[in-house]
Amino acid sequence: MQHSTESIRNVALAGHPAAGKTTLFEALLHAGGTIQTAGSIERGSTVSDFDPMEKSRGHSLDAAIASTDHGGIHVNLIDTPGYPDFRGPALASLAAVETVLLVVDADRGVEYGTRRMMEHARSRGLCRAIVINKIDQDGADPGRVLEDLREAFGPVCLPLNLPADGGSRVVNCFGTSAGESDLGPVADWHQRIIDQVVEVNETVMEHYLDLGEGGLSGQELHDAFEQCLREGHLVPVVFCSARSGVGVPELLDVTEHLLPHPGEANPPPFEKRNGAGATPIDARPDPDAHVIADVFKVVNDPFVGKLAAFRVYQGTVKRDSQLFIDDGRKPFKVGHLFKLKGKEHVEVDQAVPGDIVAVAKVDDLHFDAVLHDSHEDDHIHLAAIDFPKPMFGLAVEATRKGQEQKLATALQKLAEEDPCFTVEHEEETNETVVRGLSDLHLRINIDRLKDRHGVEVTTRPPRIAYRETIGGRAEGHHRHKKQTGGAGQFGEVFLRVEPLPRGGGFEFVDEIKGGTIPGQFLPAVEKGVREVLRGGALAGYPMQDIRVVVHDGKHHAVDSKEVAFVAAGRKAFLDAVARARPQVLEPIVDLEVVAPEQHMGDISGGLASKRARINGTDTLKGGEIVVRAQVPLSELEGYAAELKSTTAGRGRYALDFSHYEPVPPQVQQKLVAAWKPHPDED
Repeated sequence: MQHSTESIRNVALAGHPAAGKTTLFEALLHAGGTIQTAGSIERGSTVSDFDPMEKSRGHSLDAAIASTDHGGIHVNLIDTPGYPDFRGPALASLAAVETVLLVVDADRGVEYGTRRMMEHARSRGLCRAIVINKIDQDGADPGRVLEDLREAFGPVCLPLNLPADGGSRVVNCFGTSAGESDLGPVADWHQRIIDQVVEVNETVMEHYLDLGEGGLSGQELHDAFEQCLREGHLVPVVFCSARSGVGVPELLDVTEHLLPHPGEANPPPFEKRNGAGATPIDARPDPDAHVIADVFKVVNDPFVGKLAAFRVYQGTVKRDSQLFIDDGRKPFKVGHLFKLKGKEHVEVDQAVPGDIVAVAKVDDLHFDAVLHDSHEDDHIHLAAIDFPKPMFGLAVEATRKGQEQKLATALQKLAEEDPCFTVEHEEETNETVVRGLSDLHLRINIDRLKDRHGVEVTTRPPRIAYRETIGGRAEGHHRHKKQTGGAGQFGEVFLRVEPLPRGGGFEFVDEIKGGTIPGQFLPAVEKGVREVLRGGALAGYPMQDIRVVVHDGKHHAVDSKEVAFVAAGRKAFLDAVARARPQVLEPIVDLEVVAPEQHMGDISGGLASKRARINGTDTLKGGEIVVRAQVPLSELEGYAAELKSTTAGRGRYALDFSHYEPVPPQVQQKLVAAWKPHPDED
């Protein structure tokens, strides 16, 4: 069907593992008539978990897209993975929607995955709503979960409907004030939500106080509701059971009448970047304007080729039209335009602002590519997503000789699909290192190398991503002088090093006066400094958080050459670093462990032996505890197996990069002693 921007709703389902996101995804597609029968995770028949690895594991590993129609609207749904190991695709999908539905289990309530995704959605300025799922299962306590939500996220969490008759049905409490529910009189909750909605807008509030609820027009209430969602003044809560279908049609009604279309939500954070920085720009959902679209998902299918899903923000994308990628000069032709339904592709003629579609077999497309049809829109990008930093690493090597290039190609394709999976080449050790969010994240991708791309690898732990820095200011000097019979080499450099705040990177400052080092040789000095930055001065690790100030030097009219100032800059920098209390830094990660409560002592003791700082614990329903700590990444090698052994397989953990800090002196001594620097030749 053809649809307009006003009829589109873009919704991502997010939340903790096993809250029922995929089952709800199926139920919504079934209620909208997209599928005849809702699939089952147990049978491996769901639309979203179509990958063989997802079927075998029984949970989502990637985001899946499908759409359905209801009443007068077209709903683009994205089912996102709940496991923190696969946050990359989940967070990338949030960039394509106006609304995030946080799915919560009516028995287990607010879990760490709920909090994590709620915060990501809030920081992105997205409208948020909560679905309390499984209201008719044994052990469900929807009232307690609602109160837990209000305690965790504030009194802005208010229900639009309520469970009744033990969760066998739901009753509306936004559009009506009559009736009873399992959580008390409908009128009480109706009054709370009306009070919350009207107070966001002064005009609506005045009308309400003067005329009462009956004096408010439907449009006034609708506009105030939209404003509440945009400003986070209201986080609607709805109840349902995805497995039985209770409350699912009502959720589609809420989506139709109350959730924002692309023209009503907070504007997307586009910016135009140039040498001076970035300037915010408006992408208007105008079908007649220039096209602006953003790629948020890439899949490299061995049979179909590269498939890129994108959200249209402005203009209309038509089949056979031409689009530019980022700042590229050569357009590609949109030969085929698809709507996605899990693994199925349905061809369409066009996509209006707000719609989500895909193109295939365009090799230059990549995650976060901006598509446009006018060079006026060069240098436009969506504001970057704050992805967690991949800190787990494995060195990989093709098992069979001669497959090195095939391995490199396959790894690059996997990295294109997941913004939290990276591939690096360690020059010093000549290792190919893959990094991800956890051991599980890496193992899944190694399995994909074999299953999708036919490449088997052997793995071994890589070097930890240590860094080097300095602890104080110091001066450095070196005179490079070489005479070889003819023209010689001469360059002399005086410089100063200063520590920058952690995360400050590197700064190179020119304070030369009087031309003691001619301007054409300053890049050579910086090149010499950067050679040391890459290879390290203390233990062979890259250097960071340093300012280098070149303030004096000498040159020779005949013998001064670029190579001489490269050498002088390198040696002067090494001289300064040696005097500036050099330090080795190690990555510290935020670790969150969830396990049965009886294992609390073993977990805490094990973490203490790893130089961990335990920051707090929480008790969850069901006899589980959450332990939060900061731990050196180097201490977590083999922790997955250790936790599994300690908790009989019932423990799980997630980590995020936190910061770098100096290693203990005894660790630094070992790292320095183990480094064998290459002989320095002039």
